[in-house]
Parts: sequence; C-alpha cells; structure tokens
Amino acid sequence: MSHAHHHGGGAPVAAPTGAPRIALVGSPNAGKTTLFNGLTGLRAKTGNYPGVTVSRYEGRVDTDSGPIVVEDLPGTYSLDPISPDEEIVAQVLDEAAELAGVVVVVDGTNLRRGLGLVAQVQQAALPTVVVLTFVDELLRRGGRVDPERLGRALGVTVLPVVAGERRGVESLRRVLAGPSLWPTPPVLPPTAPDEVVGWAQSVLAAGHFAPPDPDSRTGRLDGVLLHPLWGTLIFFATMFAFFQTIFAVAAPLQGLIEEAFAWLGELARASIPVEWVGRFVADAILAGVGGVLVFLPQIALLFVLISLLEGSGYLSRAAYLMDRVMASAGLEGRAFVALLSSMACAIPGIMATRTLPSAKDRLATMMAAPLMTCSARLPVYVLLIGMLVPSDVRWGPVGAQGAIMFGLYLLGAASAMTSAWFWKRIVGRSGMGLPFYMEMPSYRLPRLRTVLISVWDACAAFLRKITSIILVTTVILWGLLNLPLRGDAELVAAGVDPADSVAVTAYTLDHSAAAAVGRAIAPVFEPLGFDWRVNVGVISSLAAREVFVSTMGQVAAATDPENPTAALKDMTHTDGPRAGEKVFTPPTIAALLVFFVYAMQCMSTLAVMRRETGTWRWPLIAFVHLGVVAWLMAFLAHTIVGVLT
Repeated sequence: MSHAHHHGGGAPVAAPTGAPRIALVGSPNAGKTTLFNGLTGLRAKTGNYPGVTVSRYEGRVDTDSGPIVVEDLPGTYSLDPISPDEEIVAQVLDEAAELAGVVVVVDGTNLRRGLGLVAQVQQAALPTVVVLTFVDELLRRGGRVDPERLGRALGVTVLPVVAGERRGVESLRRVLAGPSLWPTPPVLPPTAPDEVVGWAQSVLAAGHFAPPDPDSRTGRLDGVLLHPLWGTLIFFATMFAFFQTIFAVAAPLQGLIEEAFAWLGELARASIPVEWVGRFVADAILAGVGGVLVFLPQIALLFVLISLLEGSGYLSRAAYLMDRVMASAGLEGRAFVALLSSMACAIPGIMATRTLPSAKDRLATMMAAPLMTCSARLPVYVLLIGMLVPSDVRWGPVGAQGAIMFGLYLLGAASAMTSAWFWKRIVGRSGMGLPFYMEMPSYRLPRLRTVLISVWDACAAFLRKITSIILVTTVILWGLLNLPLRGDAELVAAGVDPADSVAVTAYTLDHSAAAAVGRAIAPVFEPLGFDWRVNVGVISSLAAREVFVSTMGQVAAATDPENPTAALKDMTHTDGPRAGEKVFTPPTIAALLVFFVYAMQCMSTLAVMRRETGTWRWPLIAFVHLGVVAWLMAFLAHTIVGVLT
C-alpha cells in the first residue's frame, strides 16, 4: 500500500510523525520519477526533457521496518544552482538533519556524467544509495559495468534497477528499509572540477565500466529528425496529422455521448413531475455539463498522442528544433519546455519557468504561456469549427476541420513567440545567456502503463473540473437564465401562450438577469457580431473556458431539446439592428475562434501567475493586455472573413 501527495495540494502523506525521510535525486531522463511512481504508486508525470518536474513530490513507502517518506526532487545535472528548481535540490540536501538518506538515480548509459552528481551529493555526508537505471540498454549496446565493484569504489551500495520492472523496484524497497545500515565512504570524493574528473575515471575503471556503443538506430533517425529542414518539416507534418486524427477518431464517440445526453434530457423532462425541476435537470445539469463532457474523447486522444510522442523520445527532439526559434524571440531553449507544457495547461507551463535562470526570461515566458493552446480551448474549438465547416468537407485527403484546428494551434504558438519577443524587450535583456543543455534520450517504445496513466490523469482532471467549477458555474448560469419563474398571468399579458413551451422559454431567456448582463456589455462585442447570449458565454468562460460550451448547450437545449445542435446553428439575434439574422455566421464564428486564441479566460492561470511573480501587477497586466489583443484580432478576423464571404 502506498500513498503520495504533491506539495501545495492534496491530503498530507499518511506517514507517522518521525518516519525516516529519503530524498530521491537524479538528472532528467535518468528514470527517477518512473522509479518513484513504482515505489509509491503516485501517478506523477514523467518527461524526456529537463524542466517538466519542477515541483517537489513526496510519497509513503511501506517497508519491512515500517513506513518511510520518499521525496522526488526536481531533475538536476548539478548541485550548483542556476535556476529555482535546482535551488530546491541544493536546499533540501543542505538541510541534512531532516534526511535519513539519499538515493541517487544514475543513467547507466551515461555513468561518466552521472558520477559528477554522485560526488556532489556525497558532500552532504548522508547515507547514500546509487541506483543504476537503463542497465539493460547499456548491455544491449555493448557496454558493461560491475555494480558490486562500482559500489566498493564509491563506498556505497550500488543497485542496478530497470525502472519499469517490479523486481528491481522491490529490491530497492528492501534496501530502503534500513537507511541507518547503508555503508558510507571512508573518504569523501574531491570537490575541485579537475579532481572530480580524475576521481570518476578511477571509479569507472574499478567498476569495470565500458561505455555503450552509440545507438545506431537513434543515430540514423536523428540524422533525419534533427535536420534543420527535413526535421522541421516532419515536426509540422506530425502536428498536422495529430489534429487530423483528433477529429477523425473522436467524432464518432462524441456523437454517441451527445445522443446519450440528449436521451437523458428528454427522460428527465418526461419523468420529473415538477416542470421547472425537470428543466433544471435537463438544461442545467445534463445539457450544460453534458455539453462539455461530450468532448472527453478529444481530450483523451490529445493526451494519448502527446504521451506517445513524449514516451518515444521525440518531444525532446522537437525542443531541440525549436531552440533556434526561441532564440529569435530572445529566449533560450529552456523556455520551449515551459511553452510546450502549456499545450496541456498554462498552469504547469508557468510553473516550469522555474527552470529558467534569468528572472526576466521567466517573466517573458510567463506572459507568453497563456497563448499556447491549452486543452481547455479544445471543446470550444471543436464546437465552433463543427458549426463553421461540415465534417465531410475535405481538401483532397485533408479534412478541413483538422486543418483549421492545426491553424489555430499554430496561431497560438506564433503569438506566444511574438509575445515573448515583445515582453523580453519591455522587461529588458538579461545579459549573457547560459548554454542550453538538451539531452537526447534513445528512441524507445512508450510504456503502455505510462501512456494509460497520463491519459487517465488528464481525463480525471477534466472530469473533476466538470463536476466542480463547471458544474457550479453552469447551475448559477441556469438560475440567471431562468429566474425568476414567470407566472401565467405575466406570460398572457406579454402575449405569450403559457401552453407553448418554446415561446415561454424564449420569453424567459429574453427577460432574464443573464440577458440584462449580456445586453449591458453588447456595445463592446457588437462589432464582433456577438449577441447577448454569446456575451454571457464569453463572460462565464472567465471561470473556465469550457463554460462557454455549457452556456451555449443550455441555451440551445432550452430552445430545442430535440435537436440542440441545430438550435445553436439556427440561433438568431432577438433585437437590435441585426434582429432575425443568424448569430453564428462565418465572420462571427471566426471572431469567436480568434478571441479564444488570445483572451486570458482562466482565473486559475492568473492565480498561479500571481504566486510565481509574487505580485498582482503582472497577472493584471496580462489579463488586460490579452483582452485588448483578443478584441482587436477578433475584429480583424470578423472583418476579413466578412469580406471573403
């Protein structure tokens, strides 16, 4: 039985007071987090490039001598801190009194480099165990090492472990049971860089280490995939196919979920005797929340594809290719790691800026991260693209919907780069940049368990969001759209037949509190073609972008419960100079899509930016700045598409 939690959230680790604490230290790509997951059962994300694990994770491990707490520290190549995440590692090891021991995870195929970190860790004079990972790959590529002899040379226990195999994990669990019994070196390694090199050479010789041959398969693939021209073209082709797949594979599943929620809505209206309660369940809960839940297949598929690319080692190649692009924006390659993380969510992307040594680079990257297209935008894009272009429209073998989605992601990425360039010049240059070290792991088949965990965690987070912030916002919106309930006398006085449910719904919506709010801000969004219902959706999406979809789902289901999708497409302006005209015209849809590319519609992102910068100044600047840019770019899109159509 294992338990774990992340600092800053979740329940405390269920370990008795005074349980021994072990620190897990290692360089990125050494298999440290995979090993930690195997020991504790914590489903922590792993990555093939430095900067993903920038926070501290800890978990309980039950051993034969009782529970211990294992802390997974951020990946680092050295204990000479140049960035906030490396400072965390150095700080924890400096507080040696709190630790019972240290486990150093070293990639067996890069043992020479890993010994430098081992030498620095041993300066803490703590009981230490060295875990060698990827020993199977070392042997496959013609290398060798004798862990027992290596351990005698280091004066510590050396344990070969294949991180994904249970046998190795269990042997480490047994060793963890008694940190007080671990051997310690009689003499600490040297600290001067030249002396460390000589020390490492002697340790390797004593351990009968032979380096592995270069991975010929990886070398051949890198010759193509890292080529400045062909590699870049393959990268864009991969991303293009990525979005084609999202539409082609997920659409049938989405249709089934949509039909299921439509059936449940009809059942609720027919089965619940109190009319307004039936409408609440059907329109607020099922249409609102269900309207967002139908996009779960796309979210799952997005993370399947990301996890496959990451697990294979390809995403680190993408980071290498994008390093020269980052340089054009005045940033170093580490910033790409943060921006890449923002494709899932801007929050981990902003937190990943801790890997950047320069405070000015951190700030410029933080301001750019919200422009990377996160998974929260995906439901909005799918909804709007589906109304803009029928699913059967193709340009040769290419589906139009997937091509537009790819274009939106490309627009977000290009805008993020432009934003980083702009803010780098506003906050000023940071002087001489440090070299960007990017390790290229061998290409490997992604582990099925890792892929499944990544997808499950993403879907679980999406479902938690739906059942918390989106559900609460949806219920509030239903109240604003439907309350106060209209009596028959008021309806008759207004010329509405109380027996005509469609007419009653239309009158109620048109005279609701939400309508008043939507009309109050109409002058702001009228040039973009939005009506008051779209305005309400835009305002509500400040809680979470997906709420825009649930708002439209509520309005459509209330108008035509039999076919909410058609009701949305046929929605017309109810007043003003455009009364009677369709709301979702191509220019308006284009304006909405572009607005969602730029607008900062995520209060959680603002809160994390406040925490990382230590002030509300920069989050508020980002919110206002991106809001203005979103309106201007949406107006430009509305105008251009209006001329073309």
